Amino acid sequence: MASSEPPTASQASLSSVDGVADDLAGTTLSKKQAKKLAKKESKEERKQQTSASATAAQDDSAEADPFAANYGEVPIEEIQSKAVSGRVWTEIGALEGQLSGQSVLIRGVAQTIRPVSKKMAFLVLRQFTSTVQCVLSVDKESVSPQMVKFATVLNKESIVDVEGIISVPKDPITGTTQQVEVQIKKLYCVNRSVPNLPINIEDAARSEKDFEKAEQTGVQLVRVGQDTRLNYRVLDIRTPANQAIFRIQCHVEDVFRRFLRSEGFVGIHSPKLIAGSSEGGAAVFKLDYKGQPACLAQSPQLYKQMAICGGFGRVFEVGSVFRAEDSYTHRHLCEFVGLDVEMEIKEHYFEVCDIVDRLFVAIFDDLNENCKTELDAINRQYPFEPLKYLRKTLKLTFEEGIQMLKEAGVEVDPLGDLNTETERKLGRLVREKYDTDFYILCRYPLAVRPFYTMPCYDNPAYSNSFDVFIRGEEIISGAQRIHLPELLTTRAEACGIDVKTISSYIDSFRYGAPPHGGFGVGLERVVMLFCALNNIRKTSLFPRDPQRLTP
Repeated sequence: MASSEPPTASQASLSSVDGVADDLAGTTLSKKQAKKLAKKESKEERKQQTSASATAAQDDSAEADPFAANYGEVPIEEIQSKAVSGRVWTEIGALEGQLSGQSVLIRGVAQTIRPVSKKMAFLVLRQFTSTVQCVLSVDKESVSPQMVKFATVLNKESIVDVEGIISVPKDPITGTTQQVEVQIKKLYCVNRSVPNLPINIEDAARSEKDFEKAEQTGVQLVRVGQDTRLNYRVLDIRTPANQAIFRIQCHVEDVFRRFLRSEGFVGIHSPKLIAGSSEGGAAVFKLDYKGQPACLAQSPQLYKQMAICGGFGRVFEVGSVFRAEDSYTHRHLCEFVGLDVEMEIKEHYFEVCDIVDRLFVAIFDDLNENCKTELDAINRQYPFEPLKYLRKTLKLTFEEGIQMLKEAGVEVDPLGDLNTETERKLGRLVREKYDTDFYILCRYPLAVRPFYTMPCYDNPAYSNSFDVFIRGEEIISGAQRIHLPELLTTRAEACGIDVKTISSYIDSFRYGAPPHGGFGVGLERVVMLFCALNNIRKTSLFPRDPQRLTP
């Protein structure tokens, strides 16, 4: 009859040895080695039992704490949409002195945890770009020493809920955006982060000025490199500057849509899987489409033109654009967000330039008026001068730009394109002469423009096209398009494009097509240059360049 009594420790150990030996039968391990392994397993088991005893002791301690219900880890069932409590939450950015004496409920990230004693600790909570100092101090009504200890062992970047009373300290608070304190009465950890973060948010948020000051005082600070930032992007974008950058990006897109809708434009969505090149050249991402060769769209160009032929009159699109160029520069990406516009032209392609003028002045005005908090957050880490722009945007011809460069001692091919260096040089010359960082350069040489660009009426070496610049860097390419199928075919063949792959595009102009033009701009580049940032990867949430496909 089998015994119901549990084995003794020695019996269990022997059983373990035999079991391990049986498991390792047929292997090269000896019984001595098996016994050693079993001993190790027994040691690990005792360790787990000790840990369990410690946890039980903590539980007993918590039970003895009369304020145990005021703090702790939130059970998972409580955050599985168990119930709607009706509690009112306040955003950290809304915590102001007028709320003094009121009780608030906030959720934030534990950015800084600073114990003062066994009876007092400070926590800085962060939400979006806002931070607030919270004070936890033992009292006879709600806070125990155990609660203070719980707070001091929280890991940085853990998500916590705080209930507390707003107070206004006598002296200004440095290091937080909000000039109030929260006297903590309840503290709960919603989700605990790992103890050792790959990036310290405070390190990632430092400015060059911080590093200069540290060097002068002999303090060694950690500098977080670009690759490290991008490898752990989910942490990097928590910094106040990054939070602000992508809120500004959202704002630019919003103003872009609102302005164009107010001007009678219709938003469209074109396909990103296409049969042939949309810009010309070989810089496309090729793929197999159910047995057919295909590629990712370099631009919505062909389809927004077809929408004009379809009778929409004025269209715009916000969507992904894919470029396969091996460009390892500060301003190129393999995937970016394109802001594209196309419209009928009544007489002159300057009608398109006029939309560019008023659209971007509206964007810049709106950012300066409504994004002061975000711009300040960026300025703290990446200081920059405000963008200079005119109420009526300056328009120069390409030939005038070449002449300005020539007078400054820079020789440029009059029928070639501008490189990055000459663009920047021209930008400096324009600012010196016209006091603006934003201008339009029109009438480019035809040879450097896409196949669908309309040649000039008076000189076929030039085209009815334009580029737009911010701080000496190009953000927009635009032009009047060729709407005559025969001329379009001739230009496509001259640019080495297989006409068969764009036959439906060319055919769309055979059914009656109005004169039209448009432009495209990269959203990330606009934000980068408005804020004078040094790399477009700072304005791409999860950038894709020739070397990066993750995260």
